[in-house]
Amino acid sequence: MKTDYEKFIIEKVKKSKKKQTFKTILKGAKEKYSKNFSFEHFTASVERLKKKGVINEGKNGFFTVEKNRCIKCKVVRLNRTFGFVKDINTEEEYFVSGKFLLGAMPGDIVLVKTFQGHGDKPEGEVVEVLEENFSRFTGNIEIDMGRYVLVPDTLSKYPMDFENPLGFELRQGDKVMAEITKRGKRHSEHKCIITASFGSSLKASVCAMSILDVNNITPLFPDEVIAQAREISNSDSIKEEAKNRLDLRDMPIFTIDGADTKDIDDAVSVSKTENGYKLGVHIADVSHYVTSKSPLDNEAFRRGTSVYYANRVVPMLPKELSNGICSLNPNEDRLAFSCLMELDKNGLVTSYRFAKTVIRSRVKGVYSELNSVINGNVDEELKSKYKEVIDCIPAMSELADILYKNRIERGAPQLESRESKLIINEDDICVDVQLKARGRTEEIIEDFMLMANMCAARFGTENGLPFVYRIHEQPPKEKVEGLIEGLSLLNVPFVVNGSITPKLLSGLLEKTKNTPKATVVNNLVLRSMAKAKYSVEPVGHFGLVLDDYAHFTSPIRRYPDLAIHRIMSEFLENGSIAQCQRLYQKFAFAAADQSTATEITAMQVERSCEDCYKAEFLKSHIGEVYSGIIVSVMEFGFFVELPNTCEGLVRVESLSDGIFSFDGYAELKNINTGETYKVGQQVNIKVLDANVSSGKVDFILA
Repeated sequence: MKTDYEKFIIEKVKKSKKKQTFKTILKGAKEKYSKNFSFEHFTASVERLKKKGVINEGKNGFFTVEKNRCIKCKVVRLNRTFGFVKDINTEEEYFVSGKFLLGAMPGDIVLVKTFQGHGDKPEGEVVEVLEENFSRFTGNIEIDMGRYVLVPDTLSKYPMDFENPLGFELRQGDKVMAEITKRGKRHSEHKCIITASFGSSLKASVCAMSILDVNNITPLFPDEVIAQAREISNSDSIKEEAKNRLDLRDMPIFTIDGADTKDIDDAVSVSKTENGYKLGVHIADVSHYVTSKSPLDNEAFRRGTSVYYANRVVPMLPKELSNGICSLNPNEDRLAFSCLMELDKNGLVTSYRFAKTVIRSRVKGVYSELNSVINGNVDEELKSKYKEVIDCIPAMSELADILYKNRIERGAPQLESRESKLIINEDDICVDVQLKARGRTEEIIEDFMLMANMCAARFGTENGLPFVYRIHEQPPKEKVEGLIEGLSLLNVPFVVNGSITPKLLSGLLEKTKNTPKATVVNNLVLRSMAKAKYSVEPVGHFGLVLDDYAHFTSPIRRYPDLAIHRIMSEFLENGSIAQCQRLYQKFAFAAADQSTATEITAMQVERSCEDCYKAEFLKSHIGEVYSGIIVSVMEFGFFVELPNTCEGLVRVESLSDGIFSFDGYAELKNINTGETYKVGQQVNIKVLDANVSSGKVDFILA
């Protein structure tokens, strides 16, 4: 009898041109089976067919979909009323309205039927959740109709009921972690329990903790990892190991970092020669301590990178290593992996070698202090501190000028990354946001590290080693089209004959530099770029205009650097390409994929945390007036960036009366008055509201 129900239901749904409601199918079944009808068996058959994916239930009833016309996708992100899925094969993204998500969660593998939406791009409808890959999410405790409910941060606009089995003392506005225990067909139907409570969502530090936790980023290390770190962090072992290494302790080597830096993993040495320069970049030999497949290595691989936010860091390696035995502290013997380069007078590398070394940094250089030295503002205190290396500073500055000039001549686009500096007080509150200033010394170290990274990539390619390269591919065609369209709307001439080149972009940035449109053009160029990533194939780096590039210089905080240290060390010790391939071929693939994935997560987490702190700062400045630049325009309003990097939304409904038209890219126009708001325009705004929990800020025009 059950089988008859299933056949009947399938035929009823398939034959109909429109969706069949449960009520319609039920009525037909009752008529067909009359006295023998069993409501219990009928509903069980419906549920069974739904579970198998033979029929699907949408907003207006049941339907069938030919699965060979659907695509398999991954849910990549959700908002309160919509989401995006990405085709697993082509990586094309599709917009999915909330009503068509079928309760799918980020990371789920779903079957999607695509169709033409209201706009130019195709949209999708989830017809089946093939694989559930999500359970934890964050949200705020709110009161609804006199009872506590959980409002998710991103998953849905609807509050959810929850259970509190661990007995947390919950208050309105608390930020919590929840776990889904039972799924429904809509997000609001999911059942969940509270698994952690962080505190008030009005505090940025609390919201940041929840962001880290939901992304499985924790400052705590497993016990076995801490135990191993403590076991190997004894500096007495350096004395014995030094006998097997190139001894550079007599060289004037020094580090340059921020004043508060504790994980110092790079040092430099510079001298002028008859034919040019000698440049040494000396990196903490982390791979000597973090051996393959050890507890330390497994945990470092899982983390992939250190995460920096506000005044905190979640390190890739325990502080016993990152702040201890692997930190190149002044006047202490340390094991290093050195890149020793000889450059001609034009700054071109004539020879290089990598060597396992033992070094002793002369001084912990500080960016601000060395900037003063370079600028000639040297008092007796600075002279005394830098006495052992001060003679190296002129050669260092001179070489850096040459390297910078070479980068410009290669046509590398000089993109401005406007980084924020968050000022956090003793109560852990963000009391100021400033534009982070970059001095000459920061640029010098960047150029020196770049040279070592170039040589590391050459070492990998020239020796045919399995390797992890840092790659940056050509801008995708659709992004270039978007750039050209954006520049056209800004009335910025830009002609592309054939493929786009770094030199073209460099010229564009130079032409608009120091103009009101500079920030917007910089952002447009940034958005047109492909995302840099890690790969086993040396396809080059578009942004740096280099054929080969790798990350060698930060093994304390980046796993790909640690990975190539390990591979290079093996080759230097045994000289066998075959041995390296046998040991590290699969490892290189895994390290590249994992490093890319963890880097993306870390960047998203750092950005989200920063948004919370910026909102916390602006919450204490509601009603104040600032001047800013419109950096992007949407149908619903436009975003304004302030000089200190804070950003907020001016909603279209807050503007003067009238009907607004959106040109699809860069301009909102009031049809009634002719008033326009376009990208690059300077406006005065007043801070209207700031939501610390979401990191979103609302402005109105002043």
